Amino acid sequence: MKIGAFFNWQNHLDWERYNSRGSEPPKVADAQIYEEELHLADLVEPLGFDTYWAIDHYVTPYGMTGGVMQHLSHIAGRTKRIDVGTMVLVLPWYHPMHVVHQISALDNQLQGRGLTLGVGRGAAVREFSSFGIPMGDARGRYNETLEVINLALTQEFFSFQGEHFTIPETSVRPRFRNPERLRAGMKSGWASPPSLPLAANAGLGMLLTNQKSWEDYRKDVAMFNGIRRENGWEPEQPTVVVRAACAEDSAEAWSLMATYALEGQASSSNHYQLDDTERLRNTKGYEQYAAVGALTFTDEQILEAAAKPQAWGTPDEVYERLLHIQAMTGASEFVLNFRFGTMPVEAAERSMRLFAQEVLPRLHSLDAKLGPELDGSQPVE
Repeated sequence: MKIGAFFNWQNHLDWERYNSRGSEPPKVADAQIYEEELHLADLVEPLGFDTYWAIDHYVTPYGMTGGVMQHLSHIAGRTKRIDVGTMVLVLPWYHPMHVVHQISALDNQLQGRGLTLGVGRGAAVREFSSFGIPMGDARGRYNETLEVINLALTQEFFSFQGEHFTIPETSVRPRFRNPERLRAGMKSGWASPPSLPLAANAGLGMLLTNQKSWEDYRKDVAMFNGIRRENGWEPEQPTVVVRAACAEDSAEAWSLMATYALEGQASSSNHYQLDDTERLRNTKGYEQYAAVGALTFTDEQILEAAAKPQAWGTPDEVYERLLHIQAMTGASEFVLNFRFGTMPVEAAERSMRLFAQEVLPRLHSLDAKLGPELDGSQPVE
C-alpha cells in the first residue's frame, strides 16, 4: 500500500486580523509558516513515505501554496525518489493551455517519477473573484479544461472550440514524458452529489478528500464503481486523505487531534464562507452548498465528525484505525495530514517520525484490496 503526506500551509492565527482588514503585522509571519512546512516536507522522503501531495489555494490564510503546480515543481527539485500529487488542481481558475504546459513541465522535471493529477472545480468565492472568474462558470470551465487536457495528452497537435475557451491548432512543449500514465492516473475530488457521476463517467479515479464520513464515502465508492461497471470499465480503488496524530500515549494523541482539528475546521469555514447561504443559493452549480452552510455545529459535534474517525492514538491504534478506513473505502493509498490548525511543528514532526518508524512498514506490507461490496456489482445500503 502506498502512503503519502501533505500539510495545510495555513496561518490560522491570522484570521481575525485578515477578516477585519487590520493593518498590524500578523502574529505569525507567513514566512515562518513556510519555513516550518518546508521543514516537514523535507522529512517526507527520508522517512520512507511514497508520495507528497499539495493543495491549490490563494488569497486567504488558508492553504497558502500560491498554486499547486509551482509548489510541486519546487518539491520535485528538493527530492529524488518520491512521487507527487495535486489535491486538487482547481481547473476553472486557469486557462487550459497554462494547465497543460505546467503539467508537461512538471512531468519532465520529475524524470520518470509519478505525478497524480487530482482535479476539482473549487468552492471559495474569494479565490474565483481574485481571478475575475464567476463561480457560476466553474462547471463549464472545468469540463472544457478537462477536455483540453485529454486532447493534449493524446495528440501532438490539437485545437479546441468551446463556450469559454477557443484554442487554435497548437502543441505542448516539452512533450509529456509519460502521457499514458498521466491520463490513467487522473483523479477527481468531489463534495457535491452531482459531481460524482460526472467524474465517474469521465473515466477519472477517486480522490476522497476527507469531507464526509467513512460510511458516506463507502456508499460513494460503490456508486462510483457501479457507474464504471456500466461503462465497461474495471473498478477503481481510491486515494484517501486522513488526518493523523501518532504518539506513545493515546491521550496525548487525542489532545493533538481534538485541539487542532477544531482549528482546521474553523480555517476551512472561514476560507469557504459557507455561511453565506444566499450567495451559494444563487450561484449556479453550488446551490447544494447552501443547505450545508445553513447548519450550525457545536465543538462536540465537530469532534465527533472530524476528529474521532481519523487516525489518532498509539502506533497500534493508528494502524487499526487505518485498517478500518481501508476496509470502509477500499483505499489503495492513504495521504496523511500530520499538521493542521496551529499545531506546533515539533509536535507534527514527532508524530510523523513515530508513524514512520512503527506504522509505515506495516502499511507498506498491507495488501490493500477493494471489498466485493465496493466494486459496483451490488448496491450498498
